[in-house]
Amino acid sequence: MSFNVFSGSFGQIFKRSRKNSHEYKNENATFELIKSSILVAFSGALRIHLAFLLMYIQSNILVCIAGGLIIYTVYTLDRALGSEEDSVNRKELNGSNKKVGLTVSLLAFMVGTYILAGEEMLPLAFIPFVTGYLYSKGIKIGKFALKLKGGLGVKNIVVGLTWGIFIAGLAGSGCRNLIPVVLIFIFFGVKLFINSTIYDFKDIAGDTLAGINTLPVSLGVRKTRNLLTGMHLFSHLVIGVALIHGALAFEPLIVLYSFVCGLICIQKFTHPEYEEFPSQKMERTLLVDGESTSITGLRIAGYLIA
Repeated sequence: MSFNVFSGSFGQIFKRSRKNSHEYKNENATFELIKSSILVAFSGALRIHLAFLLMYIQSNILVCIAGGLIIYTVYTLDRALGSEEDSVNRKELNGSNKKVGLTVSLLAFMVGTYILAGEEMLPLAFIPFVTGYLYSKGIKIGKFALKLKGGLGVKNIVVGLTWGIFIAGLAGSGCRNLIPVVLIFIFFGVKLFINSTIYDFKDIAGDTLAGINTLPVSLGVRKTRNLLTGMHLFSHLVIGVALIHGALAFEPLIVLYSFVCGLICIQKFTHPEYEEFPSQKMERTLLVDGESTSITGLRIAGYLIA
């Protein structure tokens, strides 16, 4: 009898411990969901700042912050809404509280749109928001259905076009000359197309499972790497010529660092890896998402030294 009481008590303790462990795991996953897009948003805000600099325009800090908040909203919404491939590609988010993620992202969107409304740039806030929803969930009205996810390279084209327009639009809203705006769109549009494709290499397993025809899945590693290298060389050649002829501000550090860092990322991170070590993930994050942070830091350091 005493043994049964003891074993029953032990069982209750084990169940309670397992329950607490499960709750802790879900809370940790929710925290991961909330913070997963912070670096991308911060990097995006700095890209807007760099776009201002390249266009001979005084950087507007409020616009950069608002842009970062909109970027955070779109990426957090995508992860909170979830998709089949995310169960493989982002296992750390499994079990997260989606309502918390949706609430935080919508609050960020409200603050971002409020700032942009004050700067008379409100329509630009809805371009990535609407595009992001069409990509993640799509819309269906009767027999008509529209979803941007799934086609060959569609994801990367959507990323490049959306954020290229967003960055160039925010930085160039007061620019009377269209040429610098187009050049900034090409520069950041191509860069973000490439960055999104680089991330597809680590997501090959999940994308294949979900039937998403990303470039690495459809074209193969070598052809995709050659495509990215060609696009990278082309965009930096265009920007380099623009700098020489004065179409953009003479900021050789921005272009040179971007050129070297981009080549390293294309050669180093375009290999299918189903399991990535923490050190490799950190290195990829710093070089891909942290590029604009590094450029800004180097630029500030150069001014201090001078």
